[in-house]
Amino acid sequence: MRNNHATQLIFELSTTGRSGVVLPQCDVPVKQAETLIPDSLLQLAPPPLPEVTEPEVIRHFTNLSTLNMSVDTHYYPLGSCTMKYNPKRNERIAAWDGLAQLHPYQSEASIQGMLQLLFELQQMLGEISGLPAVSLQPAAGAHGELTALMVAAAFFRQQSQHRTKVLAPDSAHGTNPASARMAGFDFVTIRSQADGRVDVQHLKENLGDDTAVFMITNPSTLGLFDDQVQTIADLVHDAGGLIYLDGANMNAILGITRPGDFGADMMHFNPHKTFSGPHGGGGPGAGPICVTETLRSFLPCPTVAFCDESQMYFLDDRSEASIGRVRSFFGNVGVLVRAYCYIRTHGPDGLKRVSETAVLNANYLLSQVKQFLDVPHGDRCMHEFVASASPIKETTGLKQPAMDIAKRLLDYGFHPPTVYFPLTVPEGLMMEPTETESKQTLDAFAATLRTIAEEPAETLRHAPHTTKIRRPDEVMAARKPIVKWTETAD
Repeated sequence: MRNNHATQLIFELSTTGRSGVVLPQCDVPVKQAETLIPDSLLQLAPPPLPEVTEPEVIRHFTNLSTLNMSVDTHYYPLGSCTMKYNPKRNERIAAWDGLAQLHPYQSEASIQGMLQLLFELQQMLGEISGLPAVSLQPAAGAHGELTALMVAAAFFRQQSQHRTKVLAPDSAHGTNPASARMAGFDFVTIRSQADGRVDVQHLKENLGDDTAVFMITNPSTLGLFDDQVQTIADLVHDAGGLIYLDGANMNAILGITRPGDFGADMMHFNPHKTFSGPHGGGGPGAGPICVTETLRSFLPCPTVAFCDESQMYFLDDRSEASIGRVRSFFGNVGVLVRAYCYIRTHGPDGLKRVSETAVLNANYLLSQVKQFLDVPHGDRCMHEFVASASPIKETTGLKQPAMDIAKRLLDYGFHPPTVYFPLTVPEGLMMEPTETESKQTLDAFAATLRTIAEEPAETLRHAPHTTKIRRPDEVMAARKPIVKWTETAD
């Protein structure tokens, strides 16, 4: 059993008879559950929920929250995740009763304000992406990938084309091959060149009549903008395929260039990355997709439309070619409200400044980190870069120096960067400062990294030294997670 009250399980705080709520007397006729629910669906006993007072609940979860890092408490340079600070203004607006208390079964006439907001968001995302047809339904970035690939599959079916392969670079996000397989395609990895760009010759060798989609993240996970992208798009289109743009890194190019202008046929947005929103915690999320006019009719239904005759917004589900719903009701609109607020707050010029500042911050941090860590792919980057701890491995004998550095950063109050991704960089440390961090924060982080890089191997090997939990067995946790509490839980 834990002795520290702050880290006790809520079940360990339970005392029979305690309660944190006082319920009013029932004001409707009472019937026994047995008369309404089949016996096969009834439990023999109430669930063993903890019995605690309201102060105990509040203190328990507040204490637990202090054991975690978050964007609100620490600098969080988690590469590819764009862990920018989330303005609380957007949270307050999204919580307004007129938005948060709407019910999905309300009539369209009673939700004209929300429908107008979503319609305008569709238009904004279409303008930002250069791809005019938009669906807001997908519930996450990977879900957006899957949805877009389902749109592509429907398009080729209508064209009576049997295309079976999705191609993507070896630096692609891990969700790309997973989404391709779930959409029914085979997946082919395309090599990168030494400079991190797509190996166009290898792409040519794999293009053919069976190519459905080439998925590209541009800027890439290496923090590089592949200037071959127009050539790549032309090659894929000449082969009859489509270009999918993984929009995870859109934070680097807002207002500067548009995927639709450099050849993309489809893309997704991560609103929490690009337009700010709550990060982590398992959701809810959103992953809107944008496609060309040619692919519009295949989008999930409904989309939000405007009727000129009635001057009303409505949910349009008239497309017979649609792949159908991919999410219950209209998706997680609360996340979309936050994205709408963020875009309206910044406007076109502000969004461009967001990207310019994100790129400036990344290059500033890179200029310091490259003095003591290897940065394999050049002196310049976009919104993020990948350093390598391989030199430390050679000088100290540490087997996993990237992981050791990441763990040691916790002792200094910094969340670690992404490690060992992409796989093309050995002992990779993927850093993305975002536009919301100050020069002082970046200076402090770089100085701490330098200090850690010079520390003895023994110090790094056993880090972190100050956290409540030090180095759990992550492999065992992934393969055999303990997901329920028992009397012997410790």
